[in-house]
Amino acid sequence: MNSSERTQGSPGGAVTWPLPWRAAMERALYGPDGFYVRPDGAGPAGHFRTSVHASPLFAGAVARLLERVDAALGSPARLDLVDMAAGRGELVTGVLAALPAGTAARVRAHAVERAPRPAGLDPRIAWCAAPPEGTTGLLFANEWLDNVPLDLAEGGRYVLVDRDGTEHPGGPLEPADRDWLARWWPEAVGPGERAEIGRTRDEAWAAASATVARGLAVAVDYGHTRAAGRPPYGTLTGFRAGREVRPVPDGDRDVTAHVALDSCAGPDGVLLTQREALARLGVSGARPPLALASTDPAGYVRALAGAGAAAELTARGGLGDFGWLLRPRGIPPVL
Repeated sequence: MNSSERTQGSPGGAVTWPLPWRAAMERALYGPDGFYVRPDGAGPAGHFRTSVHASPLFAGAVARLLERVDAALGSPARLDLVDMAAGRGELVTGVLAALPAGTAARVRAHAVERAPRPAGLDPRIAWCAAPPEGTTGLLFANEWLDNVPLDLAEGGRYVLVDRDGTEHPGGPLEPADRDWLARWWPEAVGPGERAEIGRTRDEAWAAASATVARGLAVAVDYGHTRAAGRPPYGTLTGFRAGREVRPVPDGDRDVTAHVALDSCAGPDGVLLTQREALARLGVSGARPPLALASTDPAGYVRALAGAGAAAELTARGGLGDFGWLLRPRGIPPVL
């Protein structure tokens, strides 16, 4: 058995700690009473802020992207929109609201999430645990891959963790994980170096994007590339109640790590920054002309607020540094 997949304990659910980080993350995020599956009302939005929550401009940009995909597909009778890691359905709801009525009438919307369906969600939105096969349209995964559980390696061995976050050295790396590090994070192969093994993210993205028969798959996340330099000691961290906290796999907080986007991209993936992608979709942080304040004061105030929201979505050192990974399937580039 792969030590990175070892979940210890009895059939009744008892777990013997320490666990490999991958198993600990799986349990903390998606196990019984896990962070992402608890029906606690607020959901992840009560703990951290994403582009979706920052401004409706983000959903509007995704709606325009879906319209471009629709045009590239020749306006099919059924246009699929798949929202991976949908949270409480905020993004898919916003996209449907931003689409022209004629386009929205052809959309079949799917929210992919392991938590229960939230009360009051638009009945047009199908709630499912996995993306549907044969999608014709857009699959959009905003801040999903950073929560796909992964293993940590240090000095050529797996890192184990207790429920309170205390770490211990584990067994030697299996060949597939050692090979991944050698190709994508070679600095971490030597003794004393630490890295996050992104093979599980590569596999998850390959499987999700393969469900798109024709259209576009997009993953948006904080990430890093080998060309730009990997973070020296990794990025594993936690979030709770709006604050960054220790990455403790107790189910009471998000546990996340940035994504090796170049590894996920494969031979046919295209990488952009969010700043670049949103600019191509018409989201600009430029201030409105001052003359508008004299001719239309209310319009100036609205435009100024919109520019502020756009600036947050595209800011360097913030949301603008997110990576957009695009994988077109059977259509020309639309972004």
